[in-house]
Amino acid sequence: MYAVIQTGGKQYRVKSGEQLKVEALPAAVGAPVSFDRVLMLGEGEGARVGAPYVPGAAVKATVVAQGRGEKLKIFKLRRRKHYQKTQGHRQSYTEVRIDEIVGA
Repeated sequence: MYAVIQTGGKQYRVKSGEQLKVEALPAAVGAPVSFDRVLMLGEGEGARVGAPYVPGAAVKATVVAQGRGEKLKIFKLRRRKHYQKTQGHRQSYTEVRIDEIVGA
C-alpha cells in the first residue's frame, strides 16, 4: 500500500520502509515526524482520494539526516552587453524514513 503526501510545496508517493529527501523540516535527527496532508491512500480499487485531503489519514516517519544538496551554479550572460553574473545555491533537505501509513 502507498500514500501520496504533500510537504514543502511538493507531492511524494511513499511506501512503508522507504527513505526520501524532502524540503527542510525543523526536527532533530531521530525525532518522529507526522505528515497529515495525505492526498491519496491505498492502491488499486481500494484507493481513497481526498478532497483535498483524506480525513483521518497520516503518515508517520522518522528523521534520518539533515543535510544540504549539491551546489547549483547560476550563470547569466547578456551577449555583447558586457554583463555577466554568477550565483550559487545549495538547497537544505531532511531525509526521512517512512515508518507506517495510518488510516488504511
